[in-house]
Amino acid sequence: MSGSDAAGRLVRPFALTGGRTRPSRADFTLITTVTAVDPPPERAPRPQPEQARILRRCARPVAVAELAALLDLPVSVVVIMLCDLLEAGLITAHPPHPVTRTTPDLELLQKVRDGLGRL
Repeated sequence: MSGSDAAGRLVRPFALTGGRTRPSRADFTLITTVTAVDPPPERAPRPQPEQARILRRCARPVAVAELAALLDLPVSVVVIMLCDLLEAGLITAHPPHPVTRTTPDLELLQKVRDGLGRL
């Protein structure tokens, strides 16, 4: 609870999640990007105030870790709220692209090692 909010935060994080401590899904990592669905589905429930803040921040793709920092909330709380928004059809989640593993460039690694040794 940072002091940066002019009026201070009135709702504790556990209240934002309805007392839940674990997400209902495993879709989110720190680098998963989330985007608000535009326009929102007609039958989607009206978002709570903190969920509406998330949706405003997700107008453009944003990583979960960045979103938590922007909202000044613990990542675990943001992930639980993102699960609710995903299940309501109000956001989309995009996992990071897997990195293809290639054989390391031994010459480059040698240069890095030599450079570190000179420090």
